[in-house]
Amino acid sequence: MKSFDELHAELLTRVAENAADSQSVAMVKSGVHAIGKKVVEEAAEAWMAAEHESPERAAEEISQLLYWTQLLMIAADVSIEDVYRKL
Repeated sequence: MKSFDELHAELLTRVAENAADSQSVAMVKSGVHAIGKKVVEEAAEAWMAAEHESPERAAEEISQLLYWTQLLMIAADVSIEDVYRKL
């Protein structure tokens, strides 16, 4: 288990290291548009799981939404501190 901050730090490290075998790095390189489409897809899946499935399935889909949202943050050069300032 990892926290939102821990996941963000891990993703930043992967991207900074430019790991060739990392899907996360490849997605950041693909840009905001490609990642944004995944965020929209995952948001819909999280909503549907929360509405029609178990809390466990909803948690799984929400975790994927958070992952893709963090990749979007990185691709858009939005820091976690930028986001926290808006909460």
